[in-house]
Amino acid sequence: MNKSLVKTLMILVGVAMVTACSSGQGNMGAPAAQQLATMTLKAADASVYSQFPATLKGEKDAEIRPKVAGYIEEIRADEGSVVKKGQVLFTIDRVAYQEAVAAAKAAVLAAQASYGSAQLIAKNKKEMYERGIISQSEYQTALYAEQAQKASLESAKAQLTKAQSDLGFTMVAAPFDGVVGTFNYRVGSLVSGQGALPITTLADISSMYAYFSVAANELKDLVNIDTVLTKTSDILAHLPGVELVMGDGSTFGTKGTVETMSAIVNPATGALSLRAKFDNPEQVLRSGTFVNVRIPSVLKNVFAIPQSATYEQQGKKFVYVLQGDNTVKSTAVSYIEDNAGAVYYITGGVKAGDKVVVEGITRLRDGMPIIPVEK
Repeated sequence: MNKSLVKTLMILVGVAMVTACSSGQGNMGAPAAQQLATMTLKAADASVYSQFPATLKGEKDAEIRPKVAGYIEEIRADEGSVVKKGQVLFTIDRVAYQEAVAAAKAAVLAAQASYGSAQLIAKNKKEMYERGIISQSEYQTALYAEQAQKASLESAKAQLTKAQSDLGFTMVAAPFDGVVGTFNYRVGSLVSGQGALPITTLADISSMYAYFSVAANELKDLVNIDTVLTKTSDILAHLPGVELVMGDGSTFGTKGTVETMSAIVNPATGALSLRAKFDNPEQVLRSGTFVNVRIPSVLKNVFAIPQSATYEQQGKKFVYVLQGDNTVKSTAVSYIEDNAGAVYYITGGVKAGDKVVVEGITRLRDGMPIIPVEK
């Protein structure tokens, strides 16, 4: 074969091999398009709940202290028992107070006798004065003595009333219907109204108050109207009914109403104090319990997507939005988490009609092509 021809053929074969290799390397470098599920965003309203730690207190909570000092003689109500107004809770030793009543009665009798005697003397002095037997000053002295004895009698009667009241205070009764708390003192303890601790407490729990705080800038999101409200009465009127979430996660069966809101923002926390009232006819709720108040609110025109369709970077949430050429673009979004923790409600960063990749996002990068499959 002609050497020139052979050389030409070898050159052509080499060029073909180089071209083929270059072409193969190019195909190996380009990512293969993955088939991934996408969803088209559609705006809708969504209901969510906001929860706030709260403390329960009875509609009436009273410290029970004696009005007189003495030793506890008898405790007549058990801790945690339900009592009626006027029912005796405990008694204080009565002996000293009974003696005080007896002494006060005797003092009244003595004062009555002295006053009666002074009245007779004044009467006689008057007759003698009118007959000119004694001077006016002597008669006036008798009148002053009568008035003094009358004052002494009134004082003795007042002391008797006080002694009788003190004796009555040895029987310490419930000021209203309620549930008895823990007794801080036992039979034989010396107690008084100035003690460091009350004898016990009494709570009327037929209705309960839940005290909680809400950040001032969050409050407007809890009002289910678009109008901005500034008056406290208007805000309270438009707050929805609230629920109690117990420590075990269960929900108390009756909804409550937010009744009051503080007029001053706490400068340390930026929060407002609120109070919600709950009917508690079965007395399931107890004072001092820590619970959560749950307030429903409505999100307008948001996009619900599964949380698995997002990823986090530097404290922000991102989604992959499908572009017109079937490549994906990473997009930051603002969101609110739903109550169950499975869905994000997207409030910004995307628009209705956008297609978002909802699976396999850990394998994606900006600009990658995919084969979209509408979910």
